[in-house]
Amino acid sequence: MSRIVLRDLTKSFGALSVVDPLSLDIESGSFVSIIGPSGCGKTTLVRVIAGLEPASSGEVSVDGAPPREARMRKRVAMVPQQPGLLPWRTVRSNAHLLLDVNRRANPNDAADAMALLHEVGLSDFLQAYPHELSGGMQQRVALVRALTLHAPLLVMDEPFAALDEITRTEMRGMLNRLVEGRGVTVLFVTHSITEAVALSDRVLVSSPRPTNVVADIAIDLPRPRSVEVEDDPRFVELCAHVRHALHGGMRGTSETR
Repeated sequence: MSRIVLRDLTKSFGALSVVDPLSLDIESGSFVSIIGPSGCGKTTLVRVIAGLEPASSGEVSVDGAPPREARMRKRVAMVPQQPGLLPWRTVRSNAHLLLDVNRRANPNDAADAMALLHEVGLSDFLQAYPHELSGGMQQRVALVRALTLHAPLLVMDEPFAALDEITRTEMRGMLNRLVEGRGVTVLFVTHSITEAVALSDRVLVSSPRPTNVVADIAIDLPRPRSVEVEDDPRFVELCAHVRHALHGGMRGTSETR
């Protein structure tokens, strides 16, 4: 499992400040969502944590190591907003892609891609190509591809944003089933309050750019967690709490991008 520690982290692009000095601890095995207004820097923050962008100042560690080192050792897996499947590879081959790259860094406990594909309901599409799949099916392949590494940290950047609401609901339930009990730490970026509350143990509410955490809300819904939890009065109450924190954070600054 992976613990994430940020100490006085900043990130700028030239004169543009994207992440304010930010200190944060994310416990191993937890599911933490980051929600905030568009353009606030959520994606930049998780890219720094995933080792895809360098910090401008401050410290970041993933399981005691710098993010880039953790990524090179395949200790971090990422699911982007767009599935990014290779069009010339089948479902089976795309799911196995990360294990085919830099094989020397593959973990000894790498997950069985075939078992995961069966678990997400793609057993009948192993020889299909990306253009033959729906958007939801493509995103399932992208998720399986990331999970094959059995990495202790899974970073997900708005992975369901392009899907319709019915498919998003199905994907939320599937993701909860996949990560519960696996000991993986999940860092999840979303614009959806419902999605954040349904999936998370904690919801971090971000201010507009430069990003900072204006609320850290514990989600005390029981696990295992099915989609029926969204009918629970406590779920509705927590969604309202996140919504009020989000709108309060947006009013607390003159910039609303």
